[in-house]
Amino acid sequence: MKLNNNNLLKTGSYINGEWVNSESGGTFDVFNPYDNSLIAKVSDCGQKETKDAINAAADAFKIWKNYSAGERSKLLRKWYDLQIENIDDLATILTYEQGKPLEESKGEIKYGASFVEWFSEEARRIYGDIIPGHEQNKRIVVLKQPIGVVAAITPWNFPNSMITRKLAPALAVGCTCVLKPAKLTPLSANALVVLAEEAGIPKGVINVVHGHKASVIGKELTENPIVKKLSFTGSTEIGKLLMAQCAGTVKKLSLELGGNAPFIVFKDADIHKAVEGAIASKYRNAGQTCVCSNRIFVQSEIYDQFNTKFREELLKLKMGNGMDKDVKIGPLIDTKAISSVEAFVEDAIEKGAKVICGGKRNTENENIYEPTILSNVDTNMKVFKEEIFGPIAPVFKFDTEDEVIQKANDTPYGLASYFYGNNNAQIWRVAEALEYGIVGINTGLISTTVAPFGGIKESGFGREGSKYGVEDYIEIKYLCMEI
Repeated sequence: MKLNNNNLLKTGSYINGEWVNSESGGTFDVFNPYDNSLIAKVSDCGQKETKDAINAAADAFKIWKNYSAGERSKLLRKWYDLQIENIDDLATILTYEQGKPLEESKGEIKYGASFVEWFSEEARRIYGDIIPGHEQNKRIVVLKQPIGVVAAITPWNFPNSMITRKLAPALAVGCTCVLKPAKLTPLSANALVVLAEEAGIPKGVINVVHGHKASVIGKELTENPIVKKLSFTGSTEIGKLLMAQCAGTVKKLSLELGGNAPFIVFKDADIHKAVEGAIASKYRNAGQTCVCSNRIFVQSEIYDQFNTKFREELLKLKMGNGMDKDVKIGPLIDTKAISSVEAFVEDAIEKGAKVICGGKRNTENENIYEPTILSNVDTNMKVFKEEIFGPIAPVFKFDTEDEVIQKANDTPYGLASYFYGNNNAQIWRVAEALEYGIVGINTGLISTTVAPFGGIKESGFGREGSKYGVEDYIEIKYLCMEI
């Protein structure tokens, strides 16, 4: 791995401003998912180090919360500037450990940095209220104060932006953090911390604990009473477990969990744009995103036409090493992910689905699964019921608006959804009827710093980004004063 700034490549955990190894001396391996080559050996920490990190964050909170909003704002802005200055190195590290194409990695770095920029500005705007008193001699003031030590657990599919999306608002309002990144992608987290330190963010404000046994670290984060808030992005199964563990200390929670996004194409839609949007939504990061289109619904009158165009455009996507030029589809994160995708396709074929293109591992690299389109699919297949998390697009046929709304909502998940059409009345009806926290209308790209990101139902609660993004990191205190 060639970097301009080799200091960005760290393999320890970061506690109280120091890079530390695990007390046991143990490490775990980090591999490049494209060729399975060993990238690094990272310190394998556990409960002891997690507790140390929490205590460091608690000590730092006493100081950091008293920084003025302007002081925190300037430090976050410097952190943002450093991320942009080091974008090439950050993207290289990300592609090596996660596999996504380099240009896509650069896009993630810009997206992740945008949260730091945004919340550096929001730091100055954590306003309270003065409420007219209920009696002549009463004055009522509402204060917004930082909640305290925040635990953040982040996934491997966006190892940069899922961190900044949580840490930036927490730091902006005056909280301190203990971060547990995914064990598959720890290096991106460390590179961010190197830049945070360079920006001048004080020791203990950000702490990072790496470990192979996520359950041990997670248990300490959820059960330790010093931690006042947990933010988690990951599966619904793990989110429910963490929620239960947090109940004992009644922590504030933000959960961004699984998805099963519908992508609906009505007969009056611009088919070319709908195909373009479907590819952008479905195949970004080789289908490994929580807001990926999971089930594509196309109205019967244009079903065959859509599939023909979809296949035509999909075959243009270059597969390969994310570091190579023009590659659009890289490897899946590991062999477990490949096996999962294969199981989805096998289940669909056994139940009558037809493969329009793809449907197998790449002949040149078995860590890459070819972008796949399945037709003749139905609601009895796993591809309808479960989150795929891979480059598989099942295309369902529907006849009426009521029918597709019922099918789109027939899932316990409610994160993202998409639809294409040109009837204004229908656009309003469908947008309001879809039971999802996010609705993309005539677009397949919906993630942005300025809008609230989050789901409903079993996709979780809480919002990240936008002016709403600070709400989960503050407590509201009401002062009643007699004069």
